[in-house]
Amino acid sequence: MDVADTTSMSTIPRTPAIVTRRDELRAAVAAAKRQGRSIGVVPTMGGLHAGHLSLVDAACRECDFTIVTIFVNPTQFAPGEDFEKYPRDLEADLRSLSVHPVNLVFAPADGEMYRPGHATYVEMGGLAKVWEGACRPTHFRGVATIVLKLLNMTAPDVAYFGQKDYQQSLLVRRMVDDLDLDVNIRVCPIVRDADGLALSSRNVYLGKDARRRALALSASLALAARLVEEGRRQADPIRAEIERLLSETPGVRVQYVAIVDPETMQEVDRISGRTLVAVAAVVDGTRLIDNRLIGDEAPAAGSLSPA
Repeated sequence: MDVADTTSMSTIPRTPAIVTRRDELRAAVAAAKRQGRSIGVVPTMGGLHAGHLSLVDAACRECDFTIVTIFVNPTQFAPGEDFEKYPRDLEADLRSLSVHPVNLVFAPADGEMYRPGHATYVEMGGLAKVWEGACRPTHFRGVATIVLKLLNMTAPDVAYFGQKDYQQSLLVRRMVDDLDLDVNIRVCPIVRDADGLALSSRNVYLGKDARRRALALSASLALAARLVEEGRRQADPIRAEIERLLSETPGVRVQYVAIVDPETMQEVDRISGRTLVAVAAVVDGTRLIDNRLIGDEAPAAGSLSPA
């Protein structure tokens, strides 16, 4: 799929302003709003790569005041997952942002986001129970809670998310609609390395051999697109071909292959029009996800689609 243009919008490095407290963040947002500036926010967990920076560039192009949040959210990790070892290097993240015209970085500590006695969480049904939700049953509870908190704190006009976490973006859109939040959710294309691997902060876990095996995910999605272009439309045989390619790759353990309606995440029997193919697999101990929109109405490469 598409490799987005992540050329920096500025070539002069500058350290963006950084705040760590909610009151500092709210004061900065209030000042920007008094000046009539539109607010864009890019929520991240750090470990910034070109995929994150493509969201930052979109926010900087489209909004007057761009906020990047950096917070490794403990509530979206289940026991035994990689919360403790998740990449954390704020200085490196700030260097990455220094050549982008970011106005503010919000990098709170855990206790700033979840104060003693915190007992309120966002529970979501439907979409949150399938695919990623079935594999990680508490994950979307944590995601929805932290996203709602960050949207409340930053009061943005637009919030930017990546297509790689496709199901997450659907859930955020649903939450925004259900709770009547006044924010536009924008979903930007997946950014890939030249060999097709979708960029992810977790890619740093992959050794040389594991990284080569991880290419099976993007290759399986390309296979699905090619089969559809050749006129194959029945979902089950295409799913079987994807599973075969993945399972025959040493070190790759398939968790799911989803061929679904891109708005509901419900399985389809036949591909007619725009369809999402999503895969999850564990590659030498590292869990990776990827997806691709295929079919007659799939978006053009490099497009930025409003949610």
